[in-house]
Amino acid sequence: MKLTVLTLFPEILSAYCSASIMKRAAEKGLISCNLVNIRDYAYDRHHKCDDEVFGGGAGMLMKPEPLDRALEAAGSPGVRTVYVTPSGRLFNQAMAEDFAREPELVILCGRYEGVDQRIIDSRVTDVVSIGDYVLSSGEVAAMVVIDAVYRLIPGVISQESLSEESFAGGLLEYPQYTRPAKYGNMHVPEVLLSGNHAAIARWRLRASLIKTLAYRPELLQTIDLSGDVGRLLREVIDEGGTNEPHTADPGRTDKN
Repeated sequence: MKLTVLTLFPEILSAYCSASIMKRAAEKGLISCNLVNIRDYAYDRHHKCDDEVFGGGAGMLMKPEPLDRALEAAGSPGVRTVYVTPSGRLFNQAMAEDFAREPELVILCGRYEGVDQRIIDSRVTDVVSIGDYVLSSGEVAAMVVIDAVYRLIPGVISQESLSEESFAGGLLEYPQYTRPAKYGNMHVPEVLLSGNHAAIARWRLRASLIKTLAYRPELLQTIDLSGDVGRLLREVIDEGGTNEPHTADPGRTDKN
């Protein structure tokens, strides 16, 4: 995938794009990340990219001319172009999977009061919000979108890891543990040490249902609750599984 990010502050993104999994993916040729400074496309010698809002109001708005030129150079229209803003559609895993299927993706980072609506109307294909809150930096929101998307590209992360993550099956991921089996007075749930893979799978599904019921019950409306999943969910509810997941099904704890 070719990623092009249009921003007024490329330095915010440069370290992220050259570290950790992103760096390894780029070295493998699975992804490229091109950071474009919008100021380079401004007309005037001061590289001015914002102006007052027509109709009055606080704050400044990003001007259409530099954005239009920068997006044209990036291939828009013709390339899937994402604008990150609090007023967009809520970003989720399904949207990340959709974006990950694109060979190219352009992401526009807003600043100040946002961007001139004419740019959104003429150049942007997807207006996306990462949550119901406001950030001062569109770059931060862009990094969230990028991170959710590029890790889904085949070869970046193993398919086995992706299949067990939250939202992969419509549920939140179950709690996980590592060595030591006993830490202080807290123990790893015994079933996870049993070697009984069927029992472990059932424990994990049950733990996922407990966690989803406690934190994101609306997700249960999107999954198939027939068969074993539905039966196990009813069992969890009957046992009071709406409690916090770490108290509803804890590992064994020594009590003094």
